[in-house]
Amino acid sequence: MLKSYSVSDPIRVSIGSSAAETLIVGRRRRSALPPPRPSVRCCWTSPAVPDLAVSVASLSAEAEAATATLADRLRLGSLTEDGLSYKENFIVRSYEVGINKTATVETIANLLQEVGCNHAQSVGYSTDGFATTPTMRKLNLIWVTARMHIEVDKYPAWGDVVEIETWCQGEGKVGTRRDWILKDLATGEVIGRATSKWVMMNQITRRLQRVSDDVRDEVFDFCPKTPRLAFPEENSSSSKKIPKLEEPAQYTQLGLVPRRADLDMNQHVNNVAYIGWVLESVPQEIIDTHELQTITLDYRRECQHNDVVDSLTSPENPDEEEAVPQLKHTNGSPAPNRQAQNNESAQFLHFLRLSSSALEINRGRTVWRKLVR
Repeated sequence: MLKSYSVSDPIRVSIGSSAAETLIVGRRRRSALPPPRPSVRCCWTSPAVPDLAVSVASLSAEAEAATATLADRLRLGSLTEDGLSYKENFIVRSYEVGINKTATVETIANLLQEVGCNHAQSVGYSTDGFATTPTMRKLNLIWVTARMHIEVDKYPAWGDVVEIETWCQGEGKVGTRRDWILKDLATGEVIGRATSKWVMMNQITRRLQRVSDDVRDEVFDFCPKTPRLAFPEENSSSSKKIPKLEEPAQYTQLGLVPRRADLDMNQHVNNVAYIGWVLESVPQEIIDTHELQTITLDYRRECQHNDVVDSLTSPENPDEEEAVPQLKHTNGSPAPNRQAQNNESAQFLHFLRLSSSALEINRGRTVWRKLVR
């Protein structure tokens, strides 16, 4: 015979008449949520049962989790508490390290791109065009990189876990910027920082387009309301102008051809491929004795899959007006670059051009520090 108890007692609650609708409070296996006003019949169970309201809230959380994709559940990333930035952890894989047994700068750049896309997806943007909003998709608009600046103070090794935090914000009236902070998860040490500028392009006409107010409202709803910079220092090299390399260049690598794998989902050469092309013309003696500290790239022209590219490199004179200033702490390394006098650091200007027309694709600057083995 059933005996009546108050709902606050430890209970087994039957909702409706069928056994499938029975809710066993305090266990993970549950079936249906209760209707707004269930008829409750009670029988005694164990004395230690959580409050019914807590259990119903747990059911709601489980229902929400059930809608997430498998990738969402396995991904080691999430929005921060204020919802204005995103953090994700990455394990450095064996195929992501280079000759120095540490992650390559291309690996770092790919991780920055990945965490940026995951951030966009986490706030509801589409990833079919790299963080496109509903208005952008309606107007066939996508984001393209205008500048990328990366500084690495310590490259992670195979098996290291890197925490990357990213956020985006407005950059004038014509684009946005995205910043990153990289940390060694084991120690909490900041090992790198990066910033980038993005502009809007029509995916059909391939022409740049001004950011409209409608798009701006959609994008910046999830951005910090006050400026937050990965490089807050005055005179940071992240915003320093890059002069055009004067020809003839001292080092060249001609006839570089994009691979099919270099094309991204926007049907142009991925911005990480340009980093590899720039480094192809760096002299081998620098590769053997130094490691890349800082790289800055200005993207001037889109590269198609059937283009042929020339990579040009020359040492940069630190006494020139546009040379990188002295840098301290996590914001780069000292910039002096007298190759014959100082073997501790080196600095170069870079230029990518179309082989057929000599039109500029990309210009860049790199700063290298002496490799400690």
